Amino acid sequence: MDLDNLDLNKSGAFIIGLSDCGEKVTSAGGRVSTQEGTALGIWQKSQDCEKNAKLIDKVTRSGHNSVVEHTYFNLAFQNVTAVVEQFVIEFRLASFTVKSRRYVDFSDAGFFVPEDADENYKSHMSKLFGLYSEFCEAGVPKEDARFLLPYCLFSNFFCSINGREFLHLLKAMLYGRGSKYPEIVKLGRELKEQAEKLTPGIMTGFDERSKNYMPDNPDLSFVGVVSRRTNGKKVELLSYTGDAEKNVQRSALISYTNASTEDIDRILSDSAVADKITYSLVHSSRPRALEAADFTLRFNDVSLSGITHFTRHRMQSIEIPELTRANRKKHIVPESVKKDPELLLKYENTFKENAAEYERLRALGKSEESLVYYLLSGNTLDIVTTMNARELLTFMKLRTCSRAQWEIRAHAVEALELLRKAAPGIFKYYGPSCFISSCPEGRFCCGRQEEMRKTFSM
Repeated sequence: MDLDNLDLNKSGAFIIGLSDCGEKVTSAGGRVSTQEGTALGIWQKSQDCEKNAKLIDKVTRSGHNSVVEHTYFNLAFQNVTAVVEQFVIEFRLASFTVKSRRYVDFSDAGFFVPEDADENYKSHMSKLFGLYSEFCEAGVPKEDARFLLPYCLFSNFFCSINGREFLHLLKAMLYGRGSKYPEIVKLGRELKEQAEKLTPGIMTGFDERSKNYMPDNPDLSFVGVVSRRTNGKKVELLSYTGDAEKNVQRSALISYTNASTEDIDRILSDSAVADKITYSLVHSSRPRALEAADFTLRFNDVSLSGITHFTRHRMQSIEIPELTRANRKKHIVPESVKKDPELLLKYENTFKENAAEYERLRALGKSEESLVYYLLSGNTLDIVTTMNARELLTFMKLRTCSRAQWEIRAHAVEALELLRKAAPGIFKYYGPSCFISSCPEGRFCCGRQEEMRKTFSM
């Protein structure tokens, strides 16, 4: 990308980097599985861009799309809304780094104005940003004041993504669930135009193949409207692998000994030996056998800001409702606001007034897709995720740590309590990094390792 001729304040989506070998490695991948010769010999044959484009088109039309994963795109999303951010970061095979609203002051970040914006839109959003600044100046931490920020706020982030997942992203933006949002469609078109110039082979026939793109959200409208009631639980363990401990231990021993299942079960009949196997797995750098146990958890009333912390974990199957389904009648209230009666009153009134504005506009016929920009970061959604025990080990190390953001930490601690009841032989060893081994935070260490170890000991 030519930065010398680029408006550095321009909003949009930009391909700022591409694998040095571009489409050559994809075309070489297409040849290597069917042609004679060594890898480097085939690479040498894959230097003609025009021939490469034709080969890629032929290979991908026959359904062999894995070769496209060899080409990598680096993307920059500049001054796009949090609506776009939430949409994009759900693509779990990509890597992301987002400007943090925990640490960065967003007072002057600016906000998006849709083409069909109401005449009161700008003043309404400016008031919300003004309140955010007021709360920050009053000493409320930025990670708490951010709950007042509307989802039209400008976000900036980087995304690195392989070619196959990039095509999935584009299809979802232009033909799938993103196609209901003009902002997302505009960004999708920008990326598509850039990609067609940089990787014509990968993009050949994109629109033709995408026309029959199956819906990326199932149509469950036949279920009807179900009234939303809460059971007061922050976390629910919906299901999990039966006899999870034994499943994990068996998997480890089959890999290590190749013994018969009967012999392995005899070994595991000694509870002390079985326990040592689990301990050894948890305290190794490659605990692959932990992946043999799955756990499905429901997290209730997670703030929109909090959802971004959950989606940072890539090795999970997570279901996040569309933002149009966010609960505008519920919101999270941080302790830093609760302790100041005057700020608390302003905070509560802000959510009430914002919800009233939403209802007014909806009554006028504004679409839900347009009204997502009125969501506040403190509004909530319920999410469900399935993680295996290995990913849960990573999740708990990070999210039960005292340095974790307090909302997701509360969810993680409650989830760990449920998991310890379901599979104590595994989860008694789980907790923050300092509980399992040592603190990795360096100068940011809380210095309370002994206290944490006592807290998380069963």
